[in-house]
Amino acid sequence: MRRGLRFVPLALLTGVVLELAVFVLVGRAVGFGAAVLLVFAASLLGLVLLRREGMRAWRGFRVAAQAGQPPGRQVTDGLVGLLGALLLAVPGLVSGLVGLLLLVPGLRNLARAGVQRAAERRVSSMVAGDLFGPRRVRVRRGAPQPTPPPPGPEQPVVVDGGRAIEGEIVDR
Repeated sequence: MRRGLRFVPLALLTGVVLELAVFVLVGRAVGFGAAVLLVFAASLLGLVLLRREGMRAWRGFRVAAQAGQPPGRQVTDGLVGLLGALLLAVPGLVSGLVGLLLLVPGLRNLARAGVQRAAERRVSSMVAGDLFGPRRVRVRRGAPQPTPPPPGPEQPVVVDGGRAIEGEIVDR
């Protein structure tokens, strides 16, 4: 994790240079005043959506918790929505475009699935089960493997003579 943090200043600098370059290009194409107005309108829209997405995320979490369902899907969907609104609220055309794309339902679902997979990899299988519910896995049918690997914490399916048996990961 710390290895990746050393690239944060470089990524921020690259982002600022990219934002400035795109702003200059858009300013030349449509005029400086129109470009400033576009950035201002996007930031204002982002601030409005930030509140709406925050309330939506909180409501989804409460509904899931009250129904006794794992809240992970609602939490990750809320985080992606909040990130999209936050990127839209930050002044800049590139960040605004990325934020707007994260709010489009199809792309939002892809981003949510990616966030969920990343979260599942970083937490124990028990915590992942509590957050997202039982995992679904795909099993290919065919000839049995010569020797199945010993069951581990990340192996929710047991292969018995070529027949797949559904199971749930339980950490003790």
